[in-house]
Parts: sequence; structure tokens; C-alpha cells
Amino acid sequence: DGCGHTVLGPESGSLASINYPHTSPNSTVCEWEIRVRPGQRVQLKFGDFDIDDADSCHSSYLRVHNGIGPNRTEIGKYCGFGLQMDGLITSKSNEITVQFMSGIHTSGRGFLAAYSTTDKSDLITCLDNASHFSEPEFNKYCPAGCVIPFADISGTIPHGYRDSSSLCMAGVHAGVVSNTLGGQINVVISKGIPYYEGSLANNVTSKVGSLSTSLFTFKTSGCYGTLGMESGVIPDSHITSSSILEWPNETGQVNIWKPENARLKRIGPPWAAFINDEHQWLQIDLNKEKKITGIITTGSTLAEHYYYVSAYRILYSDDAQKWTVYREPGMSKDKIFQGNTELYQEVRNNFIPPIIARFFRINPLKWHQKIAMKVELLGCQFSIGRSPKITLPPPPQNKNDEKNADFMDDFIHSVKTSLQTDKTTFTPEIKNTTVTPSVTKDVALAAVLVPVLVMVFTTLILILVCAWHWRNRKKKTEGTYDLPYWDRAGWWKGMKQFFPTKSAEHEETPVRYSSSEISHLRPGEVPTMLQTESAEYAQPLVGGIVGTLHQRSTFKPEEGKEASYADLDPYNSPIQEVYHAYAEPLPVTGPEYATPIIMDMSGHSSTPLGAPSISTFKAAGNQAPPLAGACNKLLSRTDSASSAQALYDIPKGQLGPGSADQLVYQVPQSVAHPTVSKDE
Repeated sequence: DGCGHTVLGPESGSLASINYPHTSPNSTVCEWEIRVRPGQRVQLKFGDFDIDDADSCHSSYLRVHNGIGPNRTEIGKYCGFGLQMDGLITSKSNEITVQFMSGIHTSGRGFLAAYSTTDKSDLITCLDNASHFSEPEFNKYCPAGCVIPFADISGTIPHGYRDSSSLCMAGVHAGVVSNTLGGQINVVISKGIPYYEGSLANNVTSKVGSLSTSLFTFKTSGCYGTLGMESGVIPDSHITSSSILEWPNETGQVNIWKPENARLKRIGPPWAAFINDEHQWLQIDLNKEKKITGIITTGSTLAEHYYYVSAYRILYSDDAQKWTVYREPGMSKDKIFQGNTELYQEVRNNFIPPIIARFFRINPLKWHQKIAMKVELLGCQFSIGRSPKITLPPPPQNKNDEKNADFMDDFIHSVKTSLQTDKTTFTPEIKNTTVTPSVTKDVALAAVLVPVLVMVFTTLILILVCAWHWRNRKKKTEGTYDLPYWDRAGWWKGMKQFFPTKSAEHEETPVRYSSSEISHLRPGEVPTMLQTESAEYAQPLVGGIVGTLHQRSTFKPEEGKEASYADLDPYNSPIQEVYHAYAEPLPVTGPEYATPIIMDMSGHSSTPLGAPSISTFKAAGNQAPPLAGACNKLLSRTDSASSAQALYDIPKGQLGPGSADQLVYQVPQSVAHPTVSKDE
């Protein structure tokens, strides 16, 4: 009557004294006989030890023996408050006996221990948590039976568990180890989070937790993806049931809670059975054999219909004819899964080892008011491999060996059941992945086509850019030496404002004109052409044969003043405006006065040697635009040095006429001045 929490698995287990972790009652006794496979030995590890030693282990103690029965031999006898037993107690055979005796005492929690075969060198107990280990990542072996009422966990997957949580209990909650079998866990430590969620999974309730300095998660095989209930990959026709609930509502409309409604997280009613008994089922056809690692269930999710399933069995099949009830390895009874405790919460249960099947059935055993549920299956694609070879033990030699043989038969039968893969509906080339084979082919094709299309589009873009660049370069080359015939006054006005103004003394390059415009003219025809083809403003004053041009200029005529003989400009013609080869229009935004065109008349026969060049200036005041004159007036104006000197002022800063490069002009005077000589 002194036995407490006890789970004895085929390779590992857990045991504790009665009423642990509270004080055990007086005068109680318990004895555990532990047996593992032949050829193996047993190792025992204590997580907590607190037994009264007032009488030096006489009435209260823990004793460990090699073997079972009258032939057993004692390994040791232990007692003491808070005794630290960090080492392992190892048997000499595959059997061991643990005996707990509680006498008269007033305190002492008792003990909690775990055992496993000696090949599990990294065995821990159900009380160990992440804070007991300093490594950022480590592997440990959890014994069976770590779902204990006196241990707490906080958190869930995939966010992680609080560092104060029991490692093995959290492993059961996460679905990486079985509470019945135990197993290996791979733990990763990381920084804590402010809040840990609570959930129910694998009959373990995780509580809400507060901020902690660190948390831990588990490395897994990754075969925990959804199999298509929620997403709709599984079609409605592949979801069937034993019966369907149909009932009219208050308005007389018939509500049908069909099996295809049993999709997790779908808004609306669930699947519900018309008859409420233990023979109802919900069946899912996965279309091919899959590796099923878990299931998630909820209730009706409708507040006005408080229905849910609280316990169920799982059956599976390859042909929907012959069904197998899920059992844990080594167990002779069907596995009963804990369902929901209310209609909203999602409850997860994992299958260890996984189920390999195409058809999957849920058989409700307990429910609240009506059988109603929504589900999702977890798992991945199944790839066929070689089944593990099962080695049978030798025939039994004595009575104890017969017990071992019976145990091994049950264990091997359960393993064969879990590895049953007689029928398949797909080829062996399929890999263990959640992507279907057709999708895999599409991905491979896309991996080839996408780079090719990118290269083609890149090539086309480069060709277009090169063609555009070549075209612009050709246009620039064509416009370097000869200008077209069309009117470019607007273009010139926009461009001329960006050119720096240069004085006549720095300008040495002669103006070049289009050869197509003047090549066909004789020297005598140039003045006539200048008279008939006027520009927008007054043209430069020239006479006789055009000599060397040092600089171009345009001048805007004045308005509002009557023209006199001196103001008459034979180049200003009222005829239609055309492009002139010798001067460009004044830009709209440019300065009011521009650099004058200086005409070197030294080559003309009628001009005295060394006479200054002649230029036009804007007249003062508001005078009318000058009228066009005849050619003879132009010649007489240019040939007469006195008239030129009378009309224009002497260059500023000069004592007399000079060369063309030295002329600097002032604003012309309103009246004619007398001729100025060098003597003045």
C-alpha cells in the first residue's frame, strides 16, 4: 500500500513513493519488480530522495536488489533527508527489485526515481528542467511515465516552453516522446519571451506562464504539417461518416451538419452524428498512404450548440475494408485519446510511432450532449523504405523466460502493426516531403524556365538601349557641321543664353555659314540676298564684298521714333521672315544688347586703308523700326568714312580709329558729332 506514481515500460519507466512529494504515511510498503529484455541491464537514477533516517535506516529505507524473487541479492540500502544520489545504480542482469519501507516518522517526502536500460547513458528523471543544464543544445533520454500531476509546464509548440518546465513532460506535450514508452529528446535553449501560452495536448495541460530569462524547444523530424482538411486539399467526397445530423431550425429551414463540415477552423457548423452511440465514425480518405503523426480536434465552435467529443479511438486501413485499432507498442489494449473539454479549444494528440495508412477513422467514445467535431490531420508524405529487422529472442528456458517471451510477443506484434505497409498507391521515387510529386515536377520545370526567360528579356532590353544610344549619337554627328534649312530661331534662343559672352578682342574664329546657302552666290549678289532675306531683327551693316567676319550679332530695332537717313537700315525688310545665314535672332530671355558683329572692310576697294570696322547700335529713344533702303544707299553709307563718324561716337578709351580687335563702343549719340582725329 506504499506505491505511488508508477509507469513500467519495456525499456524505461518512473516510480515514486506514495503521496510524493508530500510526506508519506506511516507503516507502508511497496515493491517494484522491473524486467527489461534479455541481454540488457537496468540502471536506476533518483530525481529526489527524502526518507527519515532517525533510526539509521531500520524502519524507513529504500532497498535495491539484483534479480527478482527469493534468489535476488541486495545492491544497497538507503535513507536520509535530502540525500544527494547523483550516481546511477546498475544491476548485474536484466531484472531488478526496488523495495520501499515507511515506518513511524513525522517528515520526509519519500523518493522519485527513473530507470532505463544501460545503453541510455544520458538518462534523466521527470523532475529535470532546462535550468539544470548549461549547454545551449543537448540530447537526453526521457523515461516513460513523466506525465505526473506534481510537475508543471508552461508554453507550447512552436513558440517554446518556459525554462522552469519539466523537460520530459514538455516533450510529451510537444509530441516528441511517448509517455508510455519514453524516448530521446533534442533540446535547444534560447532567449525567453514575456508570455507563454497554455494548451492541452497528449493528455498534458500546459499552463499560461510569465516572463523568463530563457526557454527551450525541441528539434524534430519535421513531419508535422497539415494534411489538407483545413486547406481543402482533401476534397469533400473523401470525407464520409456513419450518419449525418439533420434538423429544422426555428424558421423551418433544414440544417445539415455534413461530414465535409468537419474541417478545422472553418466558419460554420461542424460534422455531427445523427445517432449518439459508440458505433459512429468520421472517415477521411487521404488518396494515398501517408505518414500520420497527429490529430487536432475541436468541438462544434457554435456557442448555441455546446457539443464536443471528449474521448475517441483511432482506426486505420489501406483498403477501407480491414481496419486496425491504434495501440501503443507493447500494449494489449486500444489507445484511448483524450478529446476536448469544451467546444472551442484545439486539442492535439500525437501518434508515437506514426500511423502509415490511406484511410483514417475517428471513433468517438465519449461526448457532451451530441457527437460533433472538427478535425485536422498532421503528418507528411510516406516514402517506402526497408522495414527494420525484428530479432526474435531465443526459446524460453525457464518460467521467467516464458514471461519474457510473452512480453516480447506482444511487443513485436505492436511493432509489426505500426510498420504495416502492405499496399501502396504511389511509386517508390516519391521523397519524404509535404509537396506532391506533380508539384515537384512543376517546381523543377519552373527552375529551368525562369532563368531562361530572364536572360531573353535582359538581352532584348540591352538591344533596345544600344539602338537608342546609337541613334542619338548619329543625330549628334549629323548636326555638327551643317545645319538644316528649317527655322531654328526658337532653338537658338533657348541655347544662346547658355553661351558666355565674349568680346571682340578675344574672338578670332570666323563665323561659318552653310555652304549650301552661299556657294551658289557670286560676290555681287550677297547684298541683294541680304536685302530680301531679312531676319527677325536688324541685320549687320555691310558694304561691298563681304570680308572676314569676326563675330555675329543681332540688334532689336527701336520703336516709336521716326526714321532718318542715318537710321535707315537697308537690311530691315518687311517681307516674310525667313532664316538668314548671317545673323541669329535675339533670344527672348537674353540680354537687351548683344555683342556687335564687327565687319572688317579693309578688303573693300572703296574703304580707306586702316579704316575702322562699322557696327550697328540700338538707337536711343523710341523710334520706329528703320525702313529698308536701296543697295546704292547702303554702298554710299559704308563707303563714306565721314558719315560713319558723324553717326557713331568714337570708341571709348581710344584717341582715334584703330584696328577692329581694339574697338569698344559706347551707346550712340542722338546727334551727329564732328569728325575726330588723332590730334584731338
